[in-house]
Amino acid sequence: MRILVLGAGAIGGYYGGRLAEQGADVTFLVRAGRRAVLERDGLHIRSQYGDYHAPVKTVTQAELAGQWDIVLLTSKAYDLDAAIEAIRPAVGPDTAVLPLLNGLAHLDKLNATFGAGRVLGGLAKIIVTLGPDGTVDHLNDWCYIKFGEQSGVTSERVLALQRAFPARSVVASAVPDIMHNLWEKFVHLATVATVTTLLRASVGEIAQVPGGTELFQHVLALHAEVAAREGYPMSDAFLAEYRQLFANRASAYVPSILRDLERKSAIEGEHIVGYMLARIRAHGLDDTVHRLCWLGLQAYEVRRAAGRL
Repeated sequence: MRILVLGAGAIGGYYGGRLAEQGADVTFLVRAGRRAVLERDGLHIRSQYGDYHAPVKTVTQAELAGQWDIVLLTSKAYDLDAAIEAIRPAVGPDTAVLPLLNGLAHLDKLNATFGAGRVLGGLAKIIVTLGPDGTVDHLNDWCYIKFGEQSGVTSERVLALQRAFPARSVVASAVPDIMHNLWEKFVHLATVATVTTLLRASVGEIAQVPGGTELFQHVLALHAEVAAREGYPMSDAFLAEYRQLFANRASAYVPSILRDLERKSAIEGEHIVGYMLARIRAHGLDDTVHRLCWLGLQAYEVRRAAGRL
């Protein structure tokens, strides 16, 4: 099984590196600068589950040729158009594209481009970062990846990919209900993204404010209603877990979208808050909170584009 990994950053570097460590045929599609670092220093992963340091195969977009069995897509959602063009030459009739992006909007675009039969659903649960020296630093004990066919069929290709990961450092699961898993993650992510970017504070800080927990609970319930109307009802256990999380006054939880906003960086607002707002409106539900949040995120983008931040 030939596997192409777009990029060798934090997510792609960790999961692609672990596949290579296990002996899979992995090649990283990278820019010239990252390629030079990898050719000089190799790929270095630092993790409580074992370090990995070895040379890896790389290719640039200009050199990309042939068709691949698996393409692992780990770009930010706002870079999706460029990522699609980068991997397009590698996608053939039997290629499976596995995106590990936030939200659900990317699936619509990938399905329209390559066809749903070539696109897997996937999600990762891990905290990794790319250090200034190019090292992939694994920062906690999460090392999960789930994937599956959007159709719900358990295919041989997803089972083969599950077997390709080393059990010691990756908990890989080929699942038949990946779309339900993606909706669970989206309900959680859209809730924390909407409320924290609207109020510009962590979960715990918002929970300390009168009415803060109630706002979280309102938004969570609204998102669960959207998911149910889409055909993916949330379980009582799932909702109880996140009600407790969003009521935790000691929580330092800050989602990546708020961290990016505070760094004055590009954000995934359109793909998380904007996409959920569209689904809320499609189902005729109250869009007040999301409309205000989305207006604020769009205003941020206008100011950022004009250099006024």
